Amino acid sequence: MNIGFKIKKTILYILLILLATVCLLPFLLMIVNATRSGSEIVTSFTLIPSTHTLENWKTVSSYFNLFLGMWNSVKVAVPATALTAYFSALTAYGLAMYRFKGNKTLFTVILIFMMIPGQLGLIGFYNLCTKLHIVNTYIPLIVPAIAAPGTVFFLRQYVLSVMPPSLIEAARIDGAGELYIFHRIAIPIMSPGIATMAIMAFIGNWNNYLMPMIILNKNEKFTLPVMMATLRASTDITANQGAIYLAVAISVIPILVVFAFFSKYIISSISAGAVKE
Repeated sequence: MNIGFKIKKTILYILLILLATVCLLPFLLMIVNATRSGSEIVTSFTLIPSTHTLENWKTVSSYFNLFLGMWNSVKVAVPATALTAYFSALTAYGLAMYRFKGNKTLFTVILIFMMIPGQLGLIGFYNLCTKLHIVNTYIPLIVPAIAAPGTVFFLRQYVLSVMPPSLIEAARIDGAGELYIFHRIAIPIMSPGIATMAIMAFIGNWNNYLMPMIILNKNEKFTLPVMMATLRASTDITANQGAIYLAVAISVIPILVVFAFFSKYIISSISAGAVKE
């Protein structure tokens, strides 16, 4: 039985290693292609780095300022992610922990909005931004992040699964205010779910292309995906393949930093929950 368990464990580890390799292969290929020329990428496949990194960087720099684009994306993605995480957690907590008339109806409305593609409202949204004179600003890219139906839905289900109502009632009996309960009790318990959705929100805001392309019309305000589109839409796409891979590889770095930052909250919270007192 001991030998059988070891065999199963070994097979499981082998499968996990294979799965990790498959997941990491696209990232490795992206980094390798960032060092190759466009003709090499088109004509051959290899995982051996080449020597065209500097040439690709010069191509990227000739089209746009990569670091300016990253800074513009940071100015949009960070506040938008913070708004999404906080207000979605607040809404989810209210829907899960409070019983009031219209609770289920409101939750149903949120589910309906989840099913409506955001692209359907682009024309009306742009007209609204024009009347408010906020076109070519980051306000339309940040403020709407307050309303994130998908994040609210996920966090509501998470709150219902991990937060006992008796804990909230005990805090109220002790005289704690509602906002105090939310900030000091609810948020620490919800932190794994909030961290997970914050990662997803940051990736979505960082990679957002359609809305910035419509709202922004000055080159110095373009976010990174919009700037990179100028490289992809150039006349000689084949020659710029290596430059495209280099720009994408650099643009992934902030996402990895955010993932590393939030993942420690996920792991620490899960570990704390696993400790039996």
